[in-house]
Amino acid sequence: MTEIVPGTSRELTEAAAHLRMAIVRTARRLRQEAASAAGGTELSPTAAAALATVERHGPLTPSELAEIERVKRPTATRTLRLLVDAGLVDRAPDPDDRRSALVSVSAAGRERLRRLRGRKNAYLARRMRDLPEEDVAALERAAAILEELLEAPAQGERR
Repeated sequence: MTEIVPGTSRELTEAAAHLRMAIVRTARRLRQEAASAAGGTELSPTAAAALATVERHGPLTPSELAEIERVKRPTATRTLRLLVDAGLVDRAPDPDDRRSALVSVSAAGRERLRRLRGRKNAYLARRMRDLPEEDVAALERAAAILEELLEAPAQGERR
């Protein structure tokens, strides 16, 4: 039985639980698809997320990456070291703080993200190709709603 969240109806809480499970299962399937297509050489989900964040928001300091990814700075630093060693991000001294560095996505990192996204997009497209048009439109609208939901600060949360 689903625990009722204070301030919400049973129906809303159950809808949230159903949505959560669908998102979790979809994310897991996409990770599995990427890993099987890469023959076990793919990035960890943490490293892939960090690489995508650097691409989207970079150049970044390790502290900025940690804040965006909501991880501790040592975790971000370890992940960045892995990405630098793999040649997926470039590291340069921060002109504002010589004790820190700025990281940006390298050409190899952009190519890795392109391939990773391509495999995942192809998987979803194959799964969606036999859906009726109205279901595809509903999924597109759901994606937009989820993006809005994730971008808006939660109640009591500061951005």
